[in-house]
Amino acid sequence: MLEKIAHWLTRKPKLVALIALLMLIPSALGYVATRVNYDILSYLPEELPSSIGEKLLEDPFHMAATSMLVVDNMPAGWSNQLLNDIKKVPGVSNALWLSNLVGIQIPTDMIPASFRDIFFSGSATMMIIQYEFPGASDETMEAIDQIRALCNEKCFLAGFSVVVRDTCAIMDKELPVFVALAVVLALAVMMLTLESFALPLVFLAGIGMAIVYNFGTNIFLGEISYITKAIAAVLQLGVTMDYSIFLYHRYMEERAHYEDERDAMAQAILAAFRSLSGSSATTIAGFLALCFMQMTLGKNIGLVMAKGVVLGIVTVIFVLPSLVLIFDKQIVKYAHKSYLPSMHTVNAFVLKHRKAFVVLMLVLIAPAWYSQKHTQMYYKLDESLPRDLPSIISNEKLKNDFDMAVSHFILLRDDLTPADMADIETRMEAVPGVTSVLSYHKMLGTGIPDFFVPEDVRNILKQGGYQMMMVNSSLEPATDEVAEQLVLMQNILDDHDPNAMITGEGAMYRDLIETMNVDIMVTNIISIAAIFVIIALVFKSITIPAVLVATIELAIMINQGMSYFTGTQVCFIAPCIISCIQLGATVDYAILMTSRFQDELRAGKDRFEAIQIAADSSDSSIITSAMVLFAATLGVSFVSSIDLIGAICTMLARGALVSALISIFLMPPMLCVCEPLFQKTSLNWRQAAPVREHKLHPAAHTS
Repeated sequence: MLEKIAHWLTRKPKLVALIALLMLIPSALGYVATRVNYDILSYLPEELPSSIGEKLLEDPFHMAATSMLVVDNMPAGWSNQLLNDIKKVPGVSNALWLSNLVGIQIPTDMIPASFRDIFFSGSATMMIIQYEFPGASDETMEAIDQIRALCNEKCFLAGFSVVVRDTCAIMDKELPVFVALAVVLALAVMMLTLESFALPLVFLAGIGMAIVYNFGTNIFLGEISYITKAIAAVLQLGVTMDYSIFLYHRYMEERAHYEDERDAMAQAILAAFRSLSGSSATTIAGFLALCFMQMTLGKNIGLVMAKGVVLGIVTVIFVLPSLVLIFDKQIVKYAHKSYLPSMHTVNAFVLKHRKAFVVLMLVLIAPAWYSQKHTQMYYKLDESLPRDLPSIISNEKLKNDFDMAVSHFILLRDDLTPADMADIETRMEAVPGVTSVLSYHKMLGTGIPDFFVPEDVRNILKQGGYQMMMVNSSLEPATDEVAEQLVLMQNILDDHDPNAMITGEGAMYRDLIETMNVDIMVTNIISIAAIFVIIALVFKSITIPAVLVATIELAIMINQGMSYFTGTQVCFIAPCIISCIQLGATVDYAILMTSRFQDELRAGKDRFEAIQIAADSSDSSIITSAMVLFAATLGVSFVSSIDLIGAICTMLARGALVSALISIFLMPPMLCVCEPLFQKTSLNWRQAAPVREHKLHPAAHTS
């Protein structure tokens, strides 16, 4: 069946290319229609109390998100008119200021101190704006834009949703630059390492189609995260480029055996299908390991990238052969020698001192492990953003003027007695870091009769059998101090309402930290176990996967540990992404060399000659693969103003180089020294098995 398909593909290259181009149209429409989620906290497990609390804020309280608007040195009448205009903005469910409660005619000095401290600070006053839709929804983003249009330069709109809006604006501006720079740098690398100046353009055309197909089919996932959107294209480019290189190299090998280049390409397609379907398994396994995170952001990234690898292979098998045949004359016309230097001398030196390099590997394990474990991480997402963003400036204004770094939202039963509420409020105000408490009972405690409270104000604080208490804190979210503060607050609530829930940015960040601590460990174990099993099946050995995975794990620890030595904090999501992707994408470097080593042993070579040949033949593929991945991701780290994106791409680029260096300098000595052990613990290690179609091709360019 596959032979017939390959024969047809090579006889109708222009038709295949036309079909591939037409498929870009629905893919582009799917890409445009796929929603991008900029709220990382929305990926927390739904069963967490903070997530349940967020749902209750959305319904019945109709405050799925909250912003604080600081108005500095403006007349009360102007502020009151602004409040009324904001209430009319679509997507705004309510807005609260003192004019809702006591009117604007009462002098500031006569306002009860408990309210005055919340809503006034010097010449500045603060409004609370509530949104009907979730904080990262399109409706809330549009509402924020309209609120900003109503404000002047003396207004500062703060809050998590506003940060999300500014993040969205940055991504929309910078993403085209990311992709363009990745393409240019990857193209430059391929111009130097491949054998034709036209060939990289053909490869990029094929991979570009695969990327568009991948982003278009994301519509079936419902939405993707902005992290996925930022890194998926450049990562797919870097990871799947080697599949194109393998197909072309196999095509050139087959041309020597066939007069008709179409027959040669048909054989190359068959070889590519057999080899790439196996060699891509480790890469796909690495990405799919992310799907086991409790934080569903991992599933989002993992599915998109695994799908990207599969579509990359499909494009290489079905589309790229047609492109190569169509542009074959141009590829030949602009052929040149590869500019990669020979690594024979380097490999000879490494193998001559193989025991020293094995000792070096063992010595590196301790500092690499220590530095990786002690690398500092940050969890507060706005720390990765430029400090001159309007939302960041506004958050700083809110903190400096009102001593508010985070607001906790507490949901309690609405039938608690006044005595219970008074005790809760008093004890909450005594918690270290708490600056103010706002609740329905506290508002009535100022002497306002219940029937005087406007309905819209009552609806803010009481709905559906619950009452809401807003507790403002001077402590920064995603810190140990806020975690301790939340424990003290929950202890107070447990004395009166054990089912009370604390939600908001502070509680969700605390849950994020606890969730990610588990996720990092789980994804590491699953990715290592899955790739170990795949390699064990490929080589029919227990010891070979142990050596290969351990070597690449050392590269991962070195990569992550470098942040410790440079004193750089990394974003919480980086370790999960880096460990799974670097292991899955670069363990193939080791598989490539091991596979060629085994072939030379089966051809009758002794282990020293076999490893020399294996290293010499594999190094160019490893260097090309690593440099393409390095170039595709490095450019993003230079131009991204979002540190989260830049840091992930920096670590991906660095990881490609570290894995390549480990594979070139440490893998050959390890294979040579451990070869006697392989022979005793592997099935058919030196003797060819009767059928080897399922084994990785020795010349495969894998990533």
